[in-house]
Amino acid sequence: MALVVLLLVGLLLTGGAYALFTQTSSAKAETASSSDIEEGQKLFVANCATCHGLSGEGSKAGPGLIGVGAAAVDFQVGTGRMPLQANGPQARAKEPQFNDEQTAQLAAYVASLGPGPAIPEEENLDGSKGDPAAGGSLFRANCAMCHNVVGAGGALTRGKYAPNLEDVSDKHIYEAMQTGPQNMPIFNDANLTPDDKRDVIAYVNEVTETPSPGGFKLGSLGPVAEGLFIWFFGLSAVIGLTVWLSSRSK
Repeated sequence: MALVVLLLVGLLLTGGAYALFTQTSSAKAETASSSDIEEGQKLFVANCATCHGLSGEGSKAGPGLIGVGAAAVDFQVGTGRMPLQANGPQARAKEPQFNDEQTAQLAAYVASLGPGPAIPEEENLDGSKGDPAAGGSLFRANCAMCHNVVGAGGALTRGKYAPNLEDVSDKHIYEAMQTGPQNMPIFNDANLTPDDKRDVIAYVNEVTETPSPGGFKLGSLGPVAEGLFIWFFGLSAVIGLTVWLSSRSK
């Protein structure tokens, strides 16, 4: 009997913890109006159901969306990655097909299918309240291996790539950390707290907005790109000068 009681207590504690964890995530679905969810469903059926299924259950052409939350939809649709333009190693950012209201309606509908990460609150996106130094440490430890130390992006395997973060909005940076789009890992609140994410946003804003004191940044790709630039153009200049001096002497 003691084992049975312990098992029941464990299940109750686990269920309670899960309910508390998902309460905030599902807030957007609960507060969204029924009209927004209804309009979002119409947009979903007309533009997304072919790949993701009529009820978001997924298909061979696209993953299921139950439990991905409003943040994933806001990121993918808001950056123009979805609806997908063409099959490839990963979806490319492009001009969004839907306006802000339609994107919010789609997000509300998908959020109603199951609890998931919600669209972040404005207070968590204010980079001016963040600590760029702390954000830099977090970025170098978790993001720089793909996005470059200054967020310039970089190539991955099999045609995939980490995008440049220079023109990405604060909200989409936060949502990317929250939902792990494409090849990116998920940094939920247990990995990076909302304050940590805000610090990362503050760092990205600082390094992408600060002008280069040395002039041309060469894509901020590091010493390899700089070395190749000097080797190619510097060596060409030396050869050209040598040829010119030789012709003058003759």
